[in-house]
Amino acid sequence: MNVVFFDNWDSIIRTFVITILAYVLLIFLLRVFGKRTLSKMNAFDFIVTVALGSTLATVMLNKDIALVDGVLGFFLLIFLQFLITWLSARYKAFSSLIKSTPTLLLYKGEMLKKIMLKERIDEDEIHAIVREKGYPSIEGIDAIVLETDGSLTVIKDTNSQKNSSMQKVKNWSHEN
Repeated sequence: MNVVFFDNWDSIIRTFVITILAYVLLIFLLRVFGKRTLSKMNAFDFIVTVALGSTLATVMLNKDIALVDGVLGFFLLIFLQFLITWLSARYKAFSSLIKSTPTLLLYKGEMLKKIMLKERIDEDEIHAIVREKGYPSIEGIDAIVLETDGSLTVIKDTNSQKNSSMQKVKNWSHEN
């Protein structure tokens, strides 16, 4: 039968040392590549985060993977994420390939049900964000937007704004 509770002290010491070193080096790489690496996540950021976690776990627990191999994996994942976000910030066409666009879900107190179905948002989620923001009903709200990171934004009054923040929101232009 395989070892269940204890193999040997070398294994424990290796896991202890490698985990601390890998963790410190991961934090160092994240700091070097900037705040964007740890910002609110879109789908791409989420994938990188999961891959970093998987790499960390593999380096920590797999005795066949050297620390340098794991750090190279960290570096490549973080560098690719940096490169993608760098290109995305400079080239709109590239950005549109990587990121989704915000989507209008409610306009002038009326839920856009076909869009909500397409985006897999139900009425309860709309009512929950309305309550969370302190509004008693949807009737007094001009817009609710599903953001690229999956969060919902409530906009009380679109008439008092120039609506510049709404220009890239899917379904905004034809509603006005």
